[in-house]
Amino acid sequence: MPRENAISTTGNENQERMANLDLLRCTAMMMVAVLHYLGKGNLLADLAAANLTGAQYGAWFLECFCIVAVNVYMFISGFFLCTASFKPSRLLRLWLQVWVYSVGIGLLGALTGVMAGTEADTHFLLTLLFPVSMGHYWFMTAYIFLYLLLPFVGLAVGKMGKRQMQTALLLLLLAFCIVKSVLPVRFEMDGQGYDCLWYLCVFLTAAYVRRFGGALLGKRWLGPVLYGGGCLLIFATTILLRLIYLRTGSLGTMIGFGLEYNHILPFAAAAGLFFIFYRMKLNGKASNIIRFIAPYTLGVYLLHENLGLRYSWQNWLGADRVAEAMAEGGAGPVFMLFGYTLAAAAAVFACGVLADILRERVFGVIHRVLMRTGGYRRLAAKIERADAVFRAEDGQGMAGS
Repeated sequence: MPRENAISTTGNENQERMANLDLLRCTAMMMVAVLHYLGKGNLLADLAAANLTGAQYGAWFLECFCIVAVNVYMFISGFFLCTASFKPSRLLRLWLQVWVYSVGIGLLGALTGVMAGTEADTHFLLTLLFPVSMGHYWFMTAYIFLYLLLPFVGLAVGKMGKRQMQTALLLLLLAFCIVKSVLPVRFEMDGQGYDCLWYLCVFLTAAYVRRFGGALLGKRWLGPVLYGGGCLLIFATTILLRLIYLRTGSLGTMIGFGLEYNHILPFAAAAGLFFIFYRMKLNGKASNIIRFIAPYTLGVYLLHENLGLRYSWQNWLGADRVAEAMAEGGAGPVFMLFGYTLAAAAAVFACGVLADILRERVFGVIHRVLMRTGGYRRLAAKIERADAVFRAEDGQGMAGS
């Protein structure tokens, strides 16, 4: 998700590939906005209910095709970070960006009275002040902890051979994905993909594709089959489990099993969507616009998922009206659902990008002002030396291998 996921490119082919994956980053963030509009806007009906309207089925259909978004982001990160040097400066910038959004937007939402669904108590204040440790943004908590492991994970990935990595990946996926996907039970230690361990699995899968997956990336049919087929199977599995529950009363806690991030279907579908975009060819003005916008997509997430706005913006963008229409049934609410959802996702995306552009400009001004002070310059120099240590170690490792 972070801006620093991008790598430097030199040739036209690399630039096209980066534009493709930057477009994927933008698309995935739009999907995240769709998920939060549907879920927190009360547009996803209870799957255990006896009767659902066509529009309510439509909302779950949208959910199934967007549920890959978070895995896609981690796949992109793994694809690039597996060959990148660990940078303390990158970690610091990322933490500071999260902290500024957490405190700034959180307090603004509480003080203006627009905050809904959250109580402004001591726990709320602690969550704003310590967003990573308190899980204000669960994805960023998992991502930052994973990035802290990059010096170890990156070294291991660089040293392992193809067969070693295949075996290690298989064991990880068996433990955290495959077993839970085939057994009709709920494990106590199943984090449903909301943890650093699961994103380590996705990260390493992407790293394997980067190093050894040329044949996979070259198959034109594989991406559409994995993504389209995977999402359709997620929807079909969800409806099937719903019917089983309605007829037998069994498996009630597992109706949404296929929608969990660490289920094999969302995992495979996310890989498929990555393959689709990897093969795209983009150039000219369109690619330049995409490259400009993509680094600011993290701001979309940090803005609309802040506790100060998390449960408020959906109704500002018509979710309450859509929910009322969906409950009535008929064909009209289906078109209303899709139209309002896509419009809301586009509006949230645009606001988040603009907010992060502004944040970066402000950060730039503050940095230039502080660089006039001796203490700040010394601190910046120490951080740069820390970055250089890891660059040097990576260079020695590559030379030795």
